[in-house]
Amino acid sequence: MSDTSFPRHRIRITLLENVHPSAADALTERGYAVEVIPRALEGRELAEVVAASHVLGVRSRTKLREEALAHAGKMLAIGCFSVGTDQVAIRDAAQRGIPVFNAPHASTRSVAELTMGAMIALARRLGDKSNALHHRHWDKTLAGAHEVRGRTVGLIGYGHIGQQVGLLAEAFGMRVLFHDIVRKLPLGLARPIADVDELIEQSDFVSLHVPETPRTLAMIGAPQLTRMRRGSYLLNLSRGKVVDVEALRAALANGHLGGAALDVFPAEPTPTVAEFDVGFADLPNVILTPHVGGNTEEAQRAIGLEVAHALSEFIDRGSTEGAVNFPQVNPPSMPETHRILNIHQNVPGVLAAVNNIVSDVGANIEAQQLATTRDIGYLVMDVNRELSDEVHTRISALPMNVRTRILY
Repeated sequence: MSDTSFPRHRIRITLLENVHPSAADALTERGYAVEVIPRALEGRELAEVVAASHVLGVRSRTKLREEALAHAGKMLAIGCFSVGTDQVAIRDAAQRGIPVFNAPHASTRSVAELTMGAMIALARRLGDKSNALHHRHWDKTLAGAHEVRGRTVGLIGYGHIGQQVGLLAEAFGMRVLFHDIVRKLPLGLARPIADVDELIEQSDFVSLHVPETPRTLAMIGAPQLTRMRRGSYLLNLSRGKVVDVEALRAALANGHLGGAALDVFPAEPTPTVAEFDVGFADLPNVILTPHVGGNTEEAQRAIGLEVAHALSEFIDRGSTEGAVNFPQVNPPSMPETHRILNIHQNVPGVLAAVNNIVSDVGANIEAQQLATTRDIGYLVMDVNRELSDEVHTRISALPMNVRTRILY
């Protein structure tokens, strides 16, 4: 597969699912042709858009699996305007020479604020009080209502979101403990705890901020819930499958836990609006939200700008910085040179073969970077003279070639 360089206005970028307008604006300003489709696509309709687009932007409802990517003959990159990339078969995309970009940190503050708000709501039983008044029932009793000041929050996962939650909690006068599988520098007065069970036993609030991996699936089940303090609270604003929901329901129903806040669920509806039984609606002091941790105007605008920037940098310079499925290469611009971008199978001899082709035309290599993953290699090479179509054709014909572009 090969691509020659062509003007920006001929690069077709399609954005689905109401990606924030900041993305379309930023990409249009760079000179690309941008089409906006305000809904998710599937089946034949998705295949047609994939086949026609150089870049495709999605949120979470459009699923780019192997059967859809089979139509991506001219696709350069995919942008996931979200924190996760579960909606894309990222390894299959890499093998087709398509980097996938996302925005892992843009919604950090929004999720952290919702977590802190949920802690306060649980401690004051605000969900129950609000629900009662919605049903015209006045209940001013103070039973079970507490301040969060002086309480202990245990954070499982101390990445960007966990760290922000810790700082906010500390500002409210809370004691902060955290556990992470990677050694992390504590912020503020937060204290690392090596053992998850020890953290659970010491915490009034246990808040989960972990990705979905084989290691985290059902990491909070009956044994962990039993270890939690009687009357304590569980918050999950990470991934639905990290909690055994049946065990959680039992711990809430028997009164061992004082409440829970859930923004994510093991299975969630695809449409934005749908009938959905979460299985906890009949239990008191359970805050339920429909996966809206990152759904603020501020977060979505930041996501739009972050992913649009990453896509532009790849198209214009070949930078794969931030790609979740590609070797990380971020070459500086080299004025008055021509740049070769070569994606190839990760086998011996590729660099020598490409260098020989360039040498045959008398071009001098000014700079080159090569990085690899298990499956693919990514070579960026700057040369001192304009390259002929023959060079492009010969590199593209190499048996290990996946995709080649020549810039400038």
